[in-house]
Amino acid sequence: MRMNVQPIPTLSERTNEIRRLTAMIVNKEILPNENQLWPWRTNGRLSEGEVQEARELREGIKEKVKQAGLWAPHLPEEYGGAGLGFLDHAYMNEVLAYAAGAASLFGVVAPNSGNQTILVKYGTEEQKRKWLLPLIEGTMESGFSMTEPDQPGSDPRSLKTTARRDGDEWVINGHKWFTSNGKRADFFIVMCRTEDPDGPADRNGKMTQIIVPKDTPGVNVARSITVWGQDSDHCEIFYDDVRVPVTNQLGRTGTGHQAAQDRLGAGRVFHCMNSIGQMWRAFDLMVERSMSREVHGGLLETKQFIQGFIADSYIDIQAARLMTIHCAEKMDSGADPRTDISAIKIFVPAAYHRVVDRAIQVWGAAGVSGDLPLAAMYQGARTLRLADGPDEVHKILIAKNILKRYHDGQGWDFGN
Repeated sequence: MRMNVQPIPTLSERTNEIRRLTAMIVNKEILPNENQLWPWRTNGRLSEGEVQEARELREGIKEKVKQAGLWAPHLPEEYGGAGLGFLDHAYMNEVLAYAAGAASLFGVVAPNSGNQTILVKYGTEEQKRKWLLPLIEGTMESGFSMTEPDQPGSDPRSLKTTARRDGDEWVINGHKWFTSNGKRADFFIVMCRTEDPDGPADRNGKMTQIIVPKDTPGVNVARSITVWGQDSDHCEIFYDDVRVPVTNQLGRTGTGHQAAQDRLGAGRVFHCMNSIGQMWRAFDLMVERSMSREVHGGLLETKQFIQGFIADSYIDIQAARLMTIHCAEKMDSGADPRTDISAIKIFVPAAYHRVVDRAIQVWGAAGVSGDLPLAAMYQGARTLRLADGPDEVHKILIAKNILKRYHDGQGWDFGN
C-alpha cells in the first residue's frame, strides 16, 4: 500500500514540498523494491550477483534523493547536506520512516549521522577535514562509545572511563559496551571523565568527548553483543592506556555532557517521528489485512475486536504525533522542552508497541515472519523504551519539573 501524504494546511509550502518529495521517493522507488533493496531480510543466502544488484539499486535511489535535494537532511549545505531546519527534518522523518531502512538511502545512518552533527558543531577545521569529510564521503565509518556495563546508562555522569592528560596526549582507560557500529567503525567518539586543574579524572564530574581511531594501540574490541538473539554491530570495548593527541578532543575540556545532550534531545524527537512513520505503516498493513482476510464467515473488518484495534491504533498514532510535534515546536522556538521530551520518550514507544502488536495479531503467523516488517518493528519499539534513557528515569524527571513549578507557587500551563 502506498503512503497517503497530503499537504498540511498549517505548514509552509516548503515543508509540504519536502514531505511530498519524500513520499514520492518512498512510494515509487522504495516500497515496490523493498525485497530487492534488502534481500537478506527474506533470504539469508545470497549470490554475489544478488548482492551486487541490490547495491546498484540502492545507489540509484540515492542519486534520485540527491537530485531531489533531500540528501543528508541533518547536514548544512556546505557539507553536502540538504540543510533542513529542525522542524522540516522532523516532519520529513515521519514520512521517511514509513519504509524500514529508507533513511540509509537518504544519507541518514546512525551513528554516523549523529557523529557528523557533533563534528559540525564542535569540531575544529582540522578535525572536520580529517574525520567529518570522510564520513560524509562514505570512505570512513564511525562509532559512538558512551555506555558502560557497570554503570547506569541513564546517568552519564556516573561513567568511569577516564582520560588523563600526559603532555600533549590524553591517556584513556575504561570499559564500554553497546558501542554502536563497533565492527565497521574506523574511529570512535568516546565519552570520558577528564581531569582538569580542579581535580583528577576519576573524581571529576567533567566529561569530554574524544576521537579515538580504532587501530590505536590499547583499543580492544572484545566482541559484538547479540540483541534479541541476533548478532549486532554493538560492541564491547576495552580501552587500556590508549594514547591520542589532545587535539582529538571535541570542544573545550568538560563540554562532553552538553554535547551528548545536544545529540540526545533532538535525537529523541527524531526517534519519535520515526516511530510515528513506522506506526503509520503498521496501521496501513493492519487495515489492509482486515479488508481482505475472510474468517468465520466474514471479513476481519466486520469483527468488533478488529474495529476496536483500528480505533485504538488511530488514537495512539494521533496522540503520539501531536505530542511529538508540540515538543518539536517548543524546541524550535527556544522554549524549555525538557518535560515534553521526557513525555514523548515515554508515550511514543509505548504507543508504537501497542499499534504494532495489534497489527501482528491481525496478520497472525505472517505478522511474526520475515515477510513483513512488523516483527522488526516490534523489537525496535521495545528497545526504544530503554534507548535514550529508560522510561522510569523520564517519569522521575517529569514529576520533578512539575513539582518544582508548584513549589514555586505556579500551576502547570498545559496551553504552553
